[in-house]
Amino acid sequence: MPDISIKNVPLEVLDQLKTQAKKNHRSLQGELMTILEGAVQPRRLTLEQLYSRVTELGLRTGSESVEFVREDRDAR
Repeated sequence: MPDISIKNVPLEVLDQLKTQAKKNHRSLQGELMTILEGAVQPRRLTLEQLYSRVTELGLRTGSESVEFVREDRDAR
């Protein structure tokens, strides 16, 4: 497997990565691999997470959209 390196990492960032790795019971290498894999793999949401996100954003569901269109049409 090929190696990569990151030069000139600020000490503060390195310390934060080490702390995060320790918290997750991983080596620094393992933590970095997890971060990299998460950055390039598509993120999949559960239905509950998706519903929560839609609610947070204030988006309307399909049935609400139908009501909105009807209200708008009837107002004319």
